[in-house]
Amino acid sequence: QTVRILLADAPAAMLLPALHARLSVTAPGVMLAVLPWAGAEDALARLRRGEAELIASVLPPLAPPLRQRRLLEEHYVAAMRHGHPAAADFTLARWLAFPHLVVSGHGASTTPLDAVLAARSLSRRVGLVVPSFLMVPPLLEGSDLIALLPSRCVPPGAALALRPPPLPVEGFALDLAWHDRSAEDVVVRHVADLLGGTLPGTAA
Repeated sequence: QTVRILLADAPAAMLLPALHARLSVTAPGVMLAVLPWAGAEDALARLRRGEAELIASVLPPLAPPLRQRRLLEEHYVAAMRHGHPAAADFTLARWLAFPHLVVSGHGASTTPLDAVLAARSLSRRVGLVVPSFLMVPPLLEGSDLIALLPSRCVPPGAALALRPPPLPVEGFALDLAWHDRSAEDVVVRHVADLLGGTLPGTAA
């Protein structure tokens, strides 16, 4: 049986290695198909149409026939290369003195952080916008850019200095969603249960 999953690159990198390893033991006949990501709204529409069985994403509250379950609560870290001029004395002023790298699947250069800064009569300069979190580490390692990243999006062993943001930045929740049509599908339920146990810091 094939289970089709919709998720962006960062959750995919976080979830898929452990999920595949566990499935190869518990259900070796199941094939996972990760479908192209075009945003949460598109993913929910495809779930309603039966084009996928599961979504892992930041999602709004859903109503039946869609269901959801919380996978994790995530927080942000400021990331920069080792030896970055701001790393030793990472103050708000030093943070804003360097160009920022923003991740956006739609090319947007503003994020909720900009509203937080504007409320304090502050602003930042965005130096680069990229569509994927997987592009961020090498770009940071070779420049003076600074990025605000979900903590689990930092690859183990990355040559990056990580600091708490110098002002409060709200995190986010990652949810798993499915359609009522999958409620009695033992294979989909098994993959969903495994997903909840493949996250760093969660129990299997």
